[in-house]
Amino acid sequence: MCGIVGISAETNVAAEIYDSLLMLQHRGQDAAGMSVCDNDDKLKTRKSMGYVRDVFQQRHMDKLIGNYGIGHVRYPTAGGAGKEYAQPMYVNSPYGISAAHNGNLTNAKHLSTQLFHAEMRHLKTDSDSEVLLNIFAHELAKQREIYPSAEHIFKAVSKTHIRCDGAYAVLALITGHGILAFRDNNGIRPLSIGIRKGKSRDEYILASEDAMFTPLGFTKMRDVEPGEAIFIDKKGELFSQQCSDEPKKRPCIFEYVYFSRPDSKIDEISVYKARMRMGSKLAEQIIKQKPDHDIDVVIPIPDSSTTAAHELAVGLGIPYREGFVKNRYIGRTFIMPYQEERKKSVRRKLNILDLEFDGKNVLLVDDSIVRGTTSKKIIEMARDAGAKKVYFASAAPAIKYQNLYGIDMPATSELIASNRSNEEVANEINADWLIYQTLEDLIDTAKSGNPDITEYETSIFTGEYITPLVENYLEELESSRKDEIKTQREKSKANG
Repeated sequence: MCGIVGISAETNVAAEIYDSLLMLQHRGQDAAGMSVCDNDDKLKTRKSMGYVRDVFQQRHMDKLIGNYGIGHVRYPTAGGAGKEYAQPMYVNSPYGISAAHNGNLTNAKHLSTQLFHAEMRHLKTDSDSEVLLNIFAHELAKQREIYPSAEHIFKAVSKTHIRCDGAYAVLALITGHGILAFRDNNGIRPLSIGIRKGKSRDEYILASEDAMFTPLGFTKMRDVEPGEAIFIDKKGELFSQQCSDEPKKRPCIFEYVYFSRPDSKIDEISVYKARMRMGSKLAEQIIKQKPDHDIDVVIPIPDSSTTAAHELAVGLGIPYREGFVKNRYIGRTFIMPYQEERKKSVRRKLNILDLEFDGKNVLLVDDSIVRGTTSKKIIEMARDAGAKKVYFASAAPAIKYQNLYGIDMPATSELIASNRSNEEVANEINADWLIYQTLEDLIDTAKSGNPDITEYETSIFTGEYITPLVENYLEELESSRKDEIKTQREKSKANG
């Protein structure tokens, strides 16, 4: 999961890309970057490790002059960590192309071999984003046009779709030509486009989420369709074309559970309203399973579960209270790369209000349970604060399988629910009772927002993957995602 944004305007776009990246910071906290191009076809790039506010100082912004550009916040899912993995990534042939990618290719290793042996392209990293960029660059170079038209660019996108498997929402800045956006055949990762009136032409924004459109004066046009490509040339003229033979909209349902901002719409589904429906569905389940429950109060684990928790409380007719105070300057523990960091961050991230727990039967609500270590720590905090009983509700079903499409889920063996029943998970996290959302209800919470979407990417719950998988890919991914392997990799890198 990463955040991407691109803007084409009459004037300098760097400040607005910066503001957009701040609003996408929740999607990635490992690195940030931006590339812009001016009317003289000069490309300027700044990228580094860290938060947006730390990567871009005023001295950097003063040099980022251009009327079209792209930006990226990184959350590492494939490849290592370090400045060389920050995006946008760049390849000089043809034209000079910078790319920002959200998602994950499942055949990246196979494509990397092809690029080196058959197409004589050298890759500097093991990032699938660099692979995707080079595949597109190679296909565009085969068009053999000094001044490529939108048609030539769309042909290269079509060839890229044929070669690349997995999930990808991509923004590419083609130096001296314009901005390209395209989305994978299934529309797994989100991408939206907005418009505003300039003095002499229309101006456009493309981003992972549409929450920043209104603050920046843009009106949402629509979501980019699965398989579709959009090209905005340097003069601001927009072209679009369906570049896939078999597009089908199957967005990742975890966007609505956790990743996206509540003020965003993903594929025309309000994230906020979807989370409201998650809470209502959980309330219905609790009433069905435990009609004589003794819950005194519903307390969310902030922030992504607060909306669901409120509606759950309304559905049960019992008080909703905010029993945890969140430190806003600690990153999202889900996307911290190592287990030790996550453990240390829980108590630093959340402070507890004892008065909301003391002597009460408490229902804690979270968006999901992944490894279970965070849930266990929070339940421990609730008991230390005097709770008589601690029940736990998850707005998502049990996560049993690793994700292949841009979410850095741990190895399947490290998922608490991978080989345990609900009762065993409850015992493991020390909850008096545990309830999960059903998959059927979760899908219904999204479908209610957009009945035209009939399928969702739900592999972390079902283990059913919607794109082709190369041989041994799951086994290799399982090995690489174990925390001990990640730690060894980083220690090795640090030691040179």
